[in-house]
Amino acid sequence: MTMSNYTLLKANSYIEEHKDKIVQDYRLNYHFTAPTGWINDPNGFVFYKGEYHLFYQFHPYNSEWGPMHWGHAKSKDMITWEHLPVALAPDTPADAGGCFSGSAIEKDGNLYLMYTGIMHVETENKTQQVQCIAVSKDGINFEKVKQNPIIDASSLPINAVQEDFRDPKVFERNGIYYSVIVSKTKKETGQVLLYKSLDLINWEFKSILLEGQEEHGVMWECPDLFELNGHDVLILSPIQMPKKGHEFHNTSSSIVMVGRVDWNTGKFVKSTLQEIDHGLDFYAPQTLQDANGNRIMIAWMQMWGRTQPTHVERHGWAGAMTLPRVLEIKNEQLSQKAINEINHYQTVEKEYHNIYLENETKTVDSFSEPSLRIQLNANLENAKTFFIELPKNEDEKAVLLFQVEEGVMELSREYIGLPILGSEDATLVKRTVSIPLIDNQLQLDIFIDKSSIEVFINGGREVMSMTIFPLKAVYEYAIGVNGKVTINELQHSSIHVGE
Repeated sequence: MTMSNYTLLKANSYIEEHKDKIVQDYRLNYHFTAPTGWINDPNGFVFYKGEYHLFYQFHPYNSEWGPMHWGHAKSKDMITWEHLPVALAPDTPADAGGCFSGSAIEKDGNLYLMYTGIMHVETENKTQQVQCIAVSKDGINFEKVKQNPIIDASSLPINAVQEDFRDPKVFERNGIYYSVIVSKTKKETGQVLLYKSLDLINWEFKSILLEGQEEHGVMWECPDLFELNGHDVLILSPIQMPKKGHEFHNTSSSIVMVGRVDWNTGKFVKSTLQEIDHGLDFYAPQTLQDANGNRIMIAWMQMWGRTQPTHVERHGWAGAMTLPRVLEIKNEQLSQKAINEINHYQTVEKEYHNIYLENETKTVDSFSEPSLRIQLNANLENAKTFFIELPKNEDEKAVLLFQVEEGVMELSREYIGLPILGSEDATLVKRTVSIPLIDNQLQLDIFIDKSSIEVFINGGREVMSMTIFPLKAVYEYAIGVNGKVTINELQHSSIHVGE
């Protein structure tokens, strides 16, 4: 049996020794980042004993992807996070190749983590992705069960590839535990498998919940299945989903399907499919139900196949999470907005009404610390293009541009920051999304946090997220128009989360 050299003690000792050596230049203020090293997918996002827990894919020793651990933090409001000891290290035969993504659930007062282990198959000189369980009585210290792996290749349908079988999302329904797990098919497409259990330890295969087609990418990751506003909702992150209009231009995408599950047959029938975020940096979302019954989503605010400037510059860290978002389904379409808790950390700095611009660009405000929120409502009835340079200095600017006649919003980092190169055919520096105006009105809710921008458009009907790494301090923003615009309301607030 292959064993790993990694342990929880080694990881936690390293973090304690190195966390104060991290370069802070691009560290975010009100978004989650790890104390050291690399992070990617959010895992085990759960409300447990009055607090929110966030686990995450974590390589504590380096700012690039490496042997996967599970980092861990908790929060009262999903904005201010307390770092906790590393929850999982790849230290058993079932997960010696890494503790990959998964989820969490409470049972009998204990917190269960269900995750993918990378297990070496020495007789075949290859790896197998298997599913494992770890349990905690206090929500901090976890013990892996002796039955691991609790699901292995013997439970796969005949069309599944055992090397690509991962990311369990566990939930309970009518007294039965279910887990949706993705696998690659032998036809090089993705599929979601449905498993069921009475005790979270003994599992049986129920069905292929949904099988993808070629236009849905070569593999799916990070499934999440839940009910919202009377619909069944399935979230997935496809790899190499082909471009389609404004959609799916990143190497990997995140999509939401609205439909209905037939629980007798274990089949999902979709009604709609849409990309969740039309920015450059959004992947692997996971959801929970909060204390008030809302469905909350968080995601990794980066993208695979791209250079990470904080790694290139040797800052000792890479990766962050998005702001948690409240989800709703309206007319079978996803709507997102930032959680209300962020309001407690913001201070209104400036507020304007009825600003009129005609064929001009106007610097609106300056700021000393680029952690802010800009809320705007504009009448574009007589405008051709409308744009915001946010943030900017004398040499750099990120640009949000709306083409009124086409109804297309563009978010670009072409003119700001350290270069970010990717595996796409051409370096991707901007994304677009089609968004209709409502009575000629454009509503924007923009969050800027040092090295990130998240734009919620028309009440969250569309969202665009992007990272930026300015070469110099960015200290102002400007608004411009080709044509005429009346900005009905404009509010600029600073946001600060204390230590």
